[in-house]
Amino acid sequence: MATAYVIVGSGVAGIAAAETLRARDPGAGITLVSEDPAGFYSRPGLAYYLSGLIPDRQLFPRSPEALRALNLTWVQTRVDGIEPQAQRLTLAGGRRLPYDRLLLATGARAAPPDFPGGALDGVVTLDTLDDARRLVRRARRGVHAVVVGGGITALELAEGLHARGCHVHYLLRGARYWANVLDAEESQLVEARLRAAGITLHHHTQVREVIGTRGKLSAVETTGGARIPCQILAVAIGTRPRLELARGAELGVERGILADEYLQTSVPTIFAAGDGAQVRDPRTGQASLDTLWPTARAHGEAAALNMAGTPTRYQRTVAMNVTLLAGLPTTLIGALGAGGDDADLVAIARGDSETWRAAAPAWVVVERHEVNRVRLVLGERCLRGALVMGDQTLSRPLQRLIAAEADVTPIRSALLASGADVPSVLHQFCSAWEATNGPDR
Repeated sequence: MATAYVIVGSGVAGIAAAETLRARDPGAGITLVSEDPAGFYSRPGLAYYLSGLIPDRQLFPRSPEALRALNLTWVQTRVDGIEPQAQRLTLAGGRRLPYDRLLLATGARAAPPDFPGGALDGVVTLDTLDDARRLVRRARRGVHAVVVGGGITALELAEGLHARGCHVHYLLRGARYWANVLDAEESQLVEARLRAAGITLHHHTQVREVIGTRGKLSAVETTGGARIPCQILAVAIGTRPRLELARGAELGVERGILADEYLQTSVPTIFAAGDGAQVRDPRTGQASLDTLWPTARAHGEAAALNMAGTPTRYQRTVAMNVTLLAGLPTTLIGALGAGGDDADLVAIARGDSETWRAAAPAWVVVERHEVNRVRLVLGERCLRGALVMGDQTLSRPLQRLIAAEADVTPIRSALLASGADVPSVLHQFCSAWEATNGPDR
């Protein structure tokens, strides 16, 4: 009898799992359950759609034909509960859906506003494609917008709304942007470019209350007593994993759904993947959250192999993201923060990794130019992390060195020397190292 697989969630983790299951088990029954009417689309691409850089049709990584070829039973509805003992789901309306193996790829949702008036019409988040489409309809020339939050998503909202013609005020609770990941110069560089574009920044500023008229947003009152008239208040203070189903089924949860290196939860027939999965790394014993597209895809693939009976450990890789910060291409790799919490976030943001903020004893090496910048976090033997801003030539070589925990002691003194030409030292070392340790070796 064919194995019955059920996947809850239509994001990249769920689709990667479905593709892997179909390749491994052509005759299996695979049901995908999702509330999102848009199906599978690129969440990282929402910012580019908001900015007008791409049309919404480019947000869909798989064609309708490719999805049909997977031969999935696609159910658009809400899941109300899981009965682990009976191995079945309860769907909205009371329908029961049995499974042999279940994958929870339920993702995360934007953390709600944490101030009075957050439910007024005009207070928005950028969580789904429907959110982005509604925001595009609201954003137009002459509209006044306020953005609250930290990390990549808040910056994307500020830039996207500005690109649509809005007058944008960006409120920061702390002294500078993304202070526990970027260093002071990097924050200042990003902020200077935002100001030059016409975005107004407010430091040490929080929302005291959102003011409305007949249920619609009309202004924001700050803790400093200022009142900023606005028609849009975009909130990006982090995301929270969707844990309702896991809690209802009495699965192990902390910040996310706890899963081991095989993506298995505390119930052997139930697996977890994606932004909602807090996955244990057997090397460190730590279970962490990532909200990175490549990580979610890798989760889905590994979970599917284990669901199909092929024991496969999820190999955690060095967290990496390539993004635009105030128009500057920026790559973030590994542990490069100062530790601690971000005042502008209440939880991990999309496109983020908890590991970036890890602080460890290390030397910091910076190569700076007007906009091009390389920052290395250098341990006794290995590179622990790196940030590359502007010219991205070194991004991939550095990612490979950090992922491989390559021994960089031969160039350590050269990197730390006063006036060192850091890019040249790295280019020469990377070329020699890859000749011996490259992907084909």
